Amino acid sequence: MEGLILLLTIFALAVFVGFEIITKVPPTLHTPLMSGSNAISGITITGAILAVHVSSSPAVLWIGCGAIVLATINVVGGFLVTNRMLSMFKRKD
Repeated sequence: MEGLILLLTIFALAVFVGFEIITKVPPTLHTPLMSGSNAISGITITGAILAVHVSSSPAVLWIGCGAIVLATINVVGGFLVTNRMLSMFKRKD
């Protein structure tokens, strides 16, 4: 029970710190940070696939599948936003 409380506390602090950091980013840095976020989410997808592959627990399987889905959504969204931002710099014919 103590470990669960510790993990929930760390998770809550990570959510708070992440929210504070993201809201302080100026708009000019969103595209470079999005590409960095895509790289991190790619690593998350790889780690989640490995965790699901070696899991023997149904809980780990479900959490790993959730991590794969959420990280994939983040990667696809990041590429869509980056593509839209880069299309703003193309010359109009």
